[in-house]
Amino acid sequence: MCHCLITAGPTREFFDPVRFITNPSSGKMGYALAAAALAAGCTVDLVSGPVAISPPQDAAFYPVTTGAEMLTRVNELFPRCHILIKAAAVCDFRPRSYSQTKVKKANAPLTVELEPVPDILKTIAVRKTSAQTVVGFAAETSDIERYALQKLTEKNLDLIVANKVGRAGDAANAFEADTNSVILLGTNNFRREYGTALKTTIARQLIHTILEIHRAKLRSQ
Repeated sequence: MCHCLITAGPTREFFDPVRFITNPSSGKMGYALAAAALAAGCTVDLVSGPVAISPPQDAAFYPVTTGAEMLTRVNELFPRCHILIKAAAVCDFRPRSYSQTKVKKANAPLTVELEPVPDILKTIAVRKTSAQTVVGFAAETSDIERYALQKLTEKNLDLIVANKVGRAGDAANAFEADTNSVILLGTNNFRREYGTALKTTIARQLIHTILEIHRAKLRSQ
């Protein structure tokens, strides 16, 4: 039985106990992928940032908040998975300093120094074995295929799902939308485009293709 490790949702990076930076990821795509993988007969570990939806009942669920927490959990679970699909939208930056108590508005600085959050995919994918397949996501606002292909190579991925994102309210591209349109890219010039459809539909299509490619990879060894 194929074991999938899937990440979903946003992460949060805190300035103080009540303020943080994040992104508008809803987790819908990652949760749909988890449900589709279960329906395809896989076992699923789902590592998720804070979202307002319930995880699939049969998934092993691991809630996290920050990027560091997600990295720790994925690092722990990765050795036992056959396929890693990192659909989470990890907040790329975090405040360099953290206040243990709420910063009063009158005393708050108007500028905040940020530092990069560790890149989960780049950190984990260097450890993949020949029996593992690693799939990333690239949410871009322009030149989506070019940037996605760069990430595919730089992060040592087998596949990457590229999609265009936009501002909230842009029904075609918003993180919060129930629909999506994506392009699945891989090594050896693999390219498959999935037109606009419900995220649940796209998730089923992606899981079918990812499993197909993973099995072909194993047969070729």
